[in-house]
Amino acid sequence: MTTIFRARPTRTFKFARGAMYASVLLAAVAVAYLATRGPTEVSATPPAKTTATAVTADSARPVSLTPEEARRIGVTFAPVTLAPLARDVRTVGQVTFDETRVRTIALKVDGWVEQLFVNATGQYVAQGQPLLRIYSPMLVSAEEELVLAKRLQADVSGASDDARRSATDLLVSARRRLAYWDVPQSEIAQIERSSVVVKTLTLRAPAGGYVLEKKVFPGQKIMAGDALFKVADLGTVWVEGEVFEQEIATLHVGQTVHADFQGLPGDHRMGQISYVYPTLSSATRTVRVRVVMPNRDLRLKPGMYATIRIAGVERANILTVPRSAVLSTGQRSLVFVRDASGALVAREVSVGASNDDRVEILRGLTAGETVVASATFLVDAESSLRTALGGMGNMPGMDMTTPPQPLPMKSGGRE
Repeated sequence: MTTIFRARPTRTFKFARGAMYASVLLAAVAVAYLATRGPTEVSATPPAKTTATAVTADSARPVSLTPEEARRIGVTFAPVTLAPLARDVRTVGQVTFDETRVRTIALKVDGWVEQLFVNATGQYVAQGQPLLRIYSPMLVSAEEELVLAKRLQADVSGASDDARRSATDLLVSARRRLAYWDVPQSEIAQIERSSVVVKTLTLRAPAGGYVLEKKVFPGQKIMAGDALFKVADLGTVWVEGEVFEQEIATLHVGQTVHADFQGLPGDHRMGQISYVYPTLSSATRTVRVRVVMPNRDLRLKPGMYATIRIAGVERANILTVPRSAVLSTGQRSLVFVRDASGALVAREVSVGASNDDRVEILRGLTAGETVVASATFLVDAESSLRTALGGMGNMPGMDMTTPPQPLPMKSGGRE
């Protein structure tokens, strides 16, 4: 008698059988999807690439949350209100010198520096403070003319009127020449009284401030017109920032500006716009704005960065919602409105001006409606997920149940 043994299924055979079932399932899904997909409409505008969902307000499904679920994910609500709205403009600025308070100090004669009194950059000088002593043959000649004119005036005191007038004119001319060369009146008067020609004269600061540049050293020969010092008064500084093109209409000279500085935490300052530059940067699409800022305590240093806020004009009875209620997808703005049943429905809105807290709604909402004020992105994600799953569930052939497992094969012989 012949015994017939049935082959026992191996692991390789079981794996191949499972792969066959999976392939059949995937093929069915693909066929069902191609059979039910309608013709694709070409949109006039390409879809926006954003980090938020691309589901539109019309296709998004309402979201229903229990009070416990809303509390757990941080959802809060706020009413749509009519209230005054002031549009503020924020930008970053930098402290710089007030150009009207910067002076370059130069001599009007040639000479040699005999002694330097201000010998370090950053040193403070007061108006009238001695800067240097200079020897100049031109000044010595002018001093000699002054002494001679003074003696001539004394010698012709008893002469005719024409002689006395000529001597006086010579004296006045000698004084004027020294004054035009920035010789102080006190030193001119001293030369007249003493009738002594001095070798060197002292150059004094025409304005006070901090030395920004020093280009002179003891013993150096200097020429007329050479810039020796650059001095700036820091009692008032400028803060210059750049404002985007769409915000230019809100700016005007005299507007109040609030400024905070990274280097001075908690030191809030206020100034005014003194100038709006007439040109627009084609690269950044911005316009420079100049703000005059008092600096009596000298704590503001040129080069510091500042965050400036330009206070806008307040408008009354503006329809607004909290800034956090609006979800921007790049091409459209969405809010979630709570309807009468408590469901959260996505609605497309048109936004206008905004400040730190509120956003103006031009179209899409009415006063008194309730919108989601926080965790808007989470609500939007939940709505998008329900829309996507709902669309797949309605496709014919999309049975998401687990396929039946095949029964194990039994052999008539030994296991």
